[in-house]
This record gives sequence, structure tokens and C-alpha cells, in this order.
Amino acid sequence: MTSALTRLADWSAGTPRRLWLISFALFFTLTGSWAAASPIGSSPDEHAHFIRAAAVARGQIGGTEVMVPHTVAGIEGHFAETGVQLPEWYRNLPGVHECYSWKERQPASCAPSLGNSEKTAQATTAAGRYHPGYYLVTGWPSLLVDGPKGLYLMRFMSALLCSALLASAVVTAAEWRRRSLAMLGVFAAATPMTLYMSGMVNPSGGEIAAGILVWTALLSIVLSPDPVLLNRRLARLGIGGLVLINIRPLGLIWFGGAVVFCLLLTQRRGLLGQVLRRKALWLWTALLGLATAGALLWAAKHPDNSKIDIPDSLTTGVAAKRTLGNTEVYIKQMLGFFGWLDTPAPAFMYLVWMAVLATVVVLALVHGRARDVVALLGMLVAVVMVPVVAQASQAERIGMVWQGRYLLPFAVGLPLMAVAVCATRAPDHGLPWRRLVGLSVVALVLADVAAFYWTLRRFAVGTAGSWVATSAHWAPPGGWVVWTCLYAAAACAVVLPALLPDRRDDAPRFPDLASPRTGRHSRVPEPA
Repeated sequence: MTSALTRLADWSAGTPRRLWLISFALFFTLTGSWAAASPIGSSPDEHAHFIRAAAVARGQIGGTEVMVPHTVAGIEGHFAETGVQLPEWYRNLPGVHECYSWKERQPASCAPSLGNSEKTAQATTAAGRYHPGYYLVTGWPSLLVDGPKGLYLMRFMSALLCSALLASAVVTAAEWRRRSLAMLGVFAAATPMTLYMSGMVNPSGGEIAAGILVWTALLSIVLSPDPVLLNRRLARLGIGGLVLINIRPLGLIWFGGAVVFCLLLTQRRGLLGQVLRRKALWLWTALLGLATAGALLWAAKHPDNSKIDIPDSLTTGVAAKRTLGNTEVYIKQMLGFFGWLDTPAPAFMYLVWMAVLATVVVLALVHGRARDVVALLGMLVAVVMVPVVAQASQAERIGMVWQGRYLLPFAVGLPLMAVAVCATRAPDHGLPWRRLVGLSVVALVLADVAAFYWTLRRFAVGTAGSWVATSAHWAPPGGWVVWTCLYAAAACAVVLPALLPDRRDDAPRFPDLASPRTGRHSRVPEPA
């Protein structure tokens, strides 16, 4: 059985192109399953992103500012939203989830119909200030198909974008000599929350997937340098950086943080000089500079004019204390907290993911050099303290609004840094590394599938319903059995490359890239 799995994994990773295509298809199956198996509007603020995407697809990049009364985190105020002209049924999106959100025992079958009125009317969106790039990618299916079918297609476009980024991260990890460890980091970073948000119309999904690619490419450049692979790694870093910087206002901060922490790990003399001499670096630096200027200019021209009634008791110190006390909640939200933050994953998922993360971090601290240890401890501190600083500095203006997923594009660097340090510093012998990786990915697969089914069951029958949703009150298109089986199969298959044996120092980077006569690498093009 083990040899059969190894042969299958070896075939799937035969070439970079094949590995990318297979990984892309499997990640799309995972993210697409979340897209199909989640009720419309069941994720945070998805109605606002649907409306924004449909408006941008129709050429409405901006709109009229409309002050809308809202209550967020118990704080009342008038929020500045953007009014756009869309088919009238889009106005029903904000209320479609309200009958079951925050009511775990209530299945999603109570959701009202969206209607089918094509009469043009004003709809408002809280996402009107966001950069339009992501919405151009996801919104165009709304021009082809009306109603819920068009909304599901918009989700699939988001899933396609994120799957491409994640597949590029897998290919980058597979170039390492100890590729099983490197790929373990990618799969640990791609938490169920990552896959869930990737299947929703929400820029958080693309932001997190881009963060994984940026960290994987940066760590490969500084810890596994290879002149032959440098240009393509710079290209992946550039593509991930362009998405990360443009998709949400915080992206520039997350990109800069990744660069700083990866530079802390650099210990090879002459490496930076080698990188700085590459024309590709300056090309991508120029593109990222233009993207940064554009993102900053967009943010400056679209300020938030909301007027929120913040209580006097919510001072900076109080906000910092509350945020620090919520650290465990934010960590769970980064791993998997679904719906409108009202559907936690089963405890099994949290235990497994935290056990794997703790194991690789501890091993990295044991085997790492002094600078590695400083960087890892710095990341641990940052994961805890960045929300405290960010929310405390803004609480007197916008209230307590932080969510764990906001930090995830940066926090994915922790498992990726840990496995990178283990892959480069730890000796090949002394620990059964292959067995450790194998047990870890199997545990992650079981936890991932459990989180998917647990969430689907909540929407189908509610938390008080049957453990097996045989008489579901709500069912996704195609039925819950189809999507559960597809998700389980893809979750098992996507981790197979991590079971590959590590390469020798003189082995080709991919089995099919060497000529049988010369052993030299052929010039096979590879997707970025």
C-alpha cells in the first residue's frame, strides 16, 4: 500500500507543469466544494462583496456614498456605503442569511428567495472602497447568468484564483531537496479557513492564498537558493505580491512583514548580491512599486467616512486588554470558524492542527541557529501582538472589529518558516522525518474533512440535527453526499506529493526534467 501511494505521488509530481495542474485541480475541488456546499450569503459580509463584484463587472468602479445605519460588535453607527445600480433582486442579498446566522440549531432552509426582478434599483455595499481588481476577476459571471447560479459562478471564479496561487506554492515547495517537509508547511498553512474563504466571494481568500505563495517563494530564495530556479521564484514572488498588495489595504503591511522576517533567516554570504544582480528582481520590484503606489492612491481617494458611536469606556488600554484576552479566539478563527463566525469547527480539528503546528515549531527551535530562533520567536510574538496593536490603535474610531482571518496572510509564515528551518538545519537522520510528515498530513486530512462535514451538517440540519444528514432540511446543489465525497477524495489526493522521498543533492529537481543520457535539466517551461 505504501509503495503504491509513493508511486502515485511520484507520478503526480513528475514535472513542474504536471504537479501544478494536478495541484490546481485538487485545490479547486476543495475550494469549489466549499463554494457549492455553503448557502448563499453565509460567510462574513459576502452580500457586500457580491454587490461590489456585480457592480464592478458592469463598469461601476465607484458609486454614490450612502450612510446606512448598522450595529457591528454591539456598537451602533451610520456606516458609509456605496450605492450602485443593479437588478433589484440584489437588494435582497443582505437579509438572506439572517434567519439562521448566529442560530446554530437553525438550518439554512429558512432562507428566503432572492426573487428575480430585473428592474434596476439602488443597492448598497460596504465594500465600495476596496480596490476593484479582485472584483473584476470574480464579478463577470453575473453578466452571463442571473440569480443564485450567477452567484455560485462568482464563487467559483474566486476559487480558481486562489487555487492557482496555492498550486504555485506547492510547486515551489517541491523544488526543495527535502520537499516532503517543505510541502508539509504549505498544507499546514492552507488551513480549513483558508480553503473556506477561497471558495467565497471575499478578498480575504485571495489575500491568504497570495500570502502563502509570497512566503513560500521568499523562503525558497533565502534558504534554498538555486541560480537555475531564481527567476521563476522571483516571478512567483512578484505575482503573489501583486495580488497581496492590491487585494486589501493591509496587504502591503503583510508583504513587508514577510520580507523582513525572511531576510532575518538569510545567512549565506553573497546570496543577496546574487539576487540583486538579477534583472528579474528589478522588473518585479518596479511592478510591485507601481502596484503599491496605485493601492495607496486608491485608499487615499476612498476614505471611510462612517460615523460610529464609540462608547467612552472603550479606551486604547481597554481595547488592548480585550484583544489580548481574545487571542485563543483569533487563533481558532485562523484555523476554522465558519459562517458568520457562528460555526466553530469540531474540537478535533483544532487539536490536530495545533499539534502539527506546535511540533514543527518546536523542532525548528531545537534545530535552528540563533537567527532562526530569533525569527521564529519574533513570529510567535507578532501573531499575538499585531492584533493587539492594530485593534487598540483603531478601537476609539471603529470599535472592536478584529477577526482572526485578517492576520492569516501574515500568520501563514509561521508554519512555513518552521518547516523551512527544519528542512535546511535539521540532520537527515536522528528523527523519522518521513514518518513524521506522513502522520502529520494524514492527521491534517482527517481534520480538514471533519471541519468540512461539520460545517455542511450545521447548514443542512442545524447543530441539534442528526449526525448523518439523511433527511436534510437544506441541501446544496447536487446534495451533501456528493460534495462530502468529492472533498474527502481531493483532500487525500492533494497531500500525496508530501509522501515523496526527499531528493539527493545531485538528483534532478523533478524526475522528468533530466535527460536520460546527460542528466542535465531540460528547458521545460513552468507555470508561475
